[in-house]
Amino acid sequence: MSSPGEEAAEPGTCAPVELEAIGEEIISVTIGATVPTGFEHTAAEEVKEKIGVDARVSKDRGRIYFPITTDKLFQVHLLRSVDNLFVVVEEYDHYQFKDSKEETLAELQQLASKLPWTSALQVWKQNRALKKKKGHRRGGKAKPNGEASDSAVADAAEQEQEQPQAVAADEGLTKTESAPESGACEQDSEKAAPEAKPIKFRVTCNRAGDKHSFSSNEAARDFGGAVQEFFQWKADMTKFDIEVLLNIHNEEVVIGIALTEESLHRRNISHFGPTTLRSTLCYGMLRLCKPQPSDIILDPMCGTGAIPLEGAIEFNSSFYIAGDNNDMAVNRTVNNVCHIQKRRADKGSTPGLPIDTVQWDLCKLPMRTSSVDIIITDMPFGKRMGSRKKNWDLYPSCLREMARVCRPGSGKAVLLTQDKKCFSKAISRMGGLWRKLHTVWVNVGGLHAGVYLLKRTGAIHFFKYWLK
Repeated sequence: MSSPGEEAAEPGTCAPVELEAIGEEIISVTIGATVPTGFEHTAAEEVKEKIGVDARVSKDRGRIYFPITTDKLFQVHLLRSVDNLFVVVEEYDHYQFKDSKEETLAELQQLASKLPWTSALQVWKQNRALKKKKGHRRGGKAKPNGEASDSAVADAAEQEQEQPQAVAADEGLTKTESAPESGACEQDSEKAAPEAKPIKFRVTCNRAGDKHSFSSNEAARDFGGAVQEFFQWKADMTKFDIEVLLNIHNEEVVIGIALTEESLHRRNISHFGPTTLRSTLCYGMLRLCKPQPSDIILDPMCGTGAIPLEGAIEFNSSFYIAGDNNDMAVNRTVNNVCHIQKRRADKGSTPGLPIDTVQWDLCKLPMRTSSVDIIITDMPFGKRMGSRKKNWDLYPSCLREMARVCRPGSGKAVLLTQDKKCFSKAISRMGGLWRKLHTVWVNVGGLHAGVYLLKRTGAIHFFKYWLK
């Protein structure tokens, strides 16, 4: 960690005229990633497993940091648990803000010329080149401004470009206004004029904490003005090449450069519903239950199929059954599965997925007793879907039916709900059929929800079968 007054690299080494001259040599940098709140340690485990380095969980919930060398930049884009990626320019663990707003903003302006930008800009340049290579590999046509996405870099891991969407902020987080077209890197033309195009940029400030004398917009405005003056870049809030991030959490300050132009969590879904789960959150839920080869995994309230789709792509040695009582939800799931299969076929890959979709009554599942290894689902919160009143009848009924089809002694369930009171009461009425192992508290669209890991006990219970 640096101190606020510490001098950094020589000013001017990263001016626009020298940006193209930054080399492709391998360097070591720190990567920051935003992850679903509550699943920071799950994301850190994935980083250790797939990249082989230790990740540090930030004090600001929903972020992790880890070191890499730039030859592993492609692997970073293949992580399934991260929403957005950025390269760290500098970070301060205990930044001493001035008492007055004017002094603080003046110090932020001075900070812009003292930061060691060179390595981060080199990573940004390599990341853009990586994205272009992947774009050519996918079809040889450059995407127009506003559509190019770094999620294309991870297409080999079934990442897909979707329309930009602002990431939901954690509770208590203030964020500068985002442009509707989030992150549009302009494609360099092969027939570019001899004169270099001016670099376009914007600064986004994410601020959390109630002891700051300034707003996010004020910090972004003044720090951005200093960045513009230092580099002579052109400010553009919509069609920018570089997004500079100013993340402030109490006394922790991190300056970074974005490597993704939109959140990677929308990678699998083409047909969205009113409560579609983020693919990154689905991945975290799946890791909790540790799917094994040949496991039968059931999502009895599949919605758009986000959970079984993520599982079928990432943990493809298991078999997934997705069901819902709503015909529109079933249709969305089928369309999303077909979308992934078509994309695979277009790339010449095997289009098949280990997943099947059914319409059914959740409380009368057309499945044999003790036939399922894992149940994983997003239960109705009683807000956008259903109601709290209905949950008092629904939760006990579905938990009992889940216990019937789940294997006694070895079966598991991972259930997401925000209706914590109703869920706890329903579990207590199950006669010892389920045992709570672990709870992960997560933020789902600003709602404080729980992901509950349950173990199916060996208790035998008389089940009223769905057949009358």
